[in-house]
Amino acid sequence: MAQGIQAVLGVGGEWLNDLSKTANASAGIPAQMQLGLLSPLYLRRLFERMGATYIKLGQFIASAPTLFPAEYVEEFQNCFDRAPAVPYDVIQSILREELQRPLYSIYEYIDPVPIASASIAQVHGARLKSSQKDVVIKVLKPGIEDTLVADLNFIFVVARVLEFLNPELQRTSLVGIIKDIKESMLEEVDFRKEAANIQAFQGYIDAMGFDRQAKAPFVYQHCSTKRVLTMERLYGVPLTDLDSIRSLVPDPELTLVTALNVWFGSLISCESFHADVHAGNLWLLRDGRIGFIDFGIVGRISPRTWAAMEVFLASFATEDYDAMASALSEMGATGNDINIDEFAKDLRKIFSSIQDLDTEIIVATARGPDATEVSANVVLDERQMNALFLDLVRVGESYGLKFPREFALLMKQLLYFDRYTRLLAPSMNMLRDERINISTNRQPRRTDLFQ
Repeated sequence: MAQGIQAVLGVGGEWLNDLSKTANASAGIPAQMQLGLLSPLYLRRLFERMGATYIKLGQFIASAPTLFPAEYVEEFQNCFDRAPAVPYDVIQSILREELQRPLYSIYEYIDPVPIASASIAQVHGARLKSSQKDVVIKVLKPGIEDTLVADLNFIFVVARVLEFLNPELQRTSLVGIIKDIKESMLEEVDFRKEAANIQAFQGYIDAMGFDRQAKAPFVYQHCSTKRVLTMERLYGVPLTDLDSIRSLVPDPELTLVTALNVWFGSLISCESFHADVHAGNLWLLRDGRIGFIDFGIVGRISPRTWAAMEVFLASFATEDYDAMASALSEMGATGNDINIDEFAKDLRKIFSSIQDLDTEIIVATARGPDATEVSANVVLDERQMNALFLDLVRVGESYGLKFPREFALLMKQLLYFDRYTRLLAPSMNMLRDERINISTNRQPRRTDLFQ
């Protein structure tokens, strides 16, 4: 409560200060300030001040354009998960408590300087004593789980009260949305779930014969718990580093084909798919394989949604907007009658703009002993990608459609891959290339979880 009051006072002061600057303006109060602290900008700032639960809630809002108003989704793209590092002696105490053994008996050393520090966890590099393997240790920050449970229970009760006071809110399934958020966030602080996601994905790679083409980090179970996750440390470069990729493999296009086949296959043949394939989580490893990193965010797609998604992808590749409209109508059906012809026309307008998305290529030249070496990197403009998807959601909602959240996750990953294609294989159509298998003619997965 004290943290909440302090956050409200701080952001409220910012709002009043900004309001005073516009008091003498003839244009009146800007639209983004008219709702006070409930306006997207100030609500995002408030969430960032209120700590881990609300930062994660903000990130959930940013990733769920099918559930929240577009202006909030757009603003919460800027919700940064940054937090001061926990002192190393605190991290050591957590490790001792969780592993129940002297740390020197497990690790040859642990780097006291963290690789990364976010609101929920902190990551340190280390080396195992027995095997001398390099690893990373992901440690849950102290008190985070209790804070999440308390905050989420409070939010759940508030949602219940609001639905009771205003029955109209029941139509928005507010309590159901909060329940889904709670389950998703509590899974993220149980590293046993992330370990299971990693192992399931590696199991899929092995079963499908992709083990020479891709890998996920190995999980060391003997030094992993609910609050500690010890994983193999992978070394490589992100798929946006074209210069480094060319130094590792002769054909960057084949690297992309491999990444696409492995990821598309997981939609069908794995219990879950990697739902955050931005450049920091998808690498070309030093041995030429594709490395999938960080399984904190995964998606699970129902057979019904995938059947519609498969038609959607095929129609997208062939620009058959009538078939696309039918597939999306099936996916987001709410019982309303849909004018497929009009819906198809609106979809054509949206997807014709995808070719206009800017891919900023940064080119740097450096003189080598024999020739000019050119390195290129691509800047992925997530604002443009999210704007495109928000347009799709808006049009769908105008026809009474409500798309499942996994559709949003899938679309975001496809847009990431579209950007990688523009850099690594600009002449390739990733949905029509014969080397890329998107069909369901694969080993069946466990669908009982998704019925």
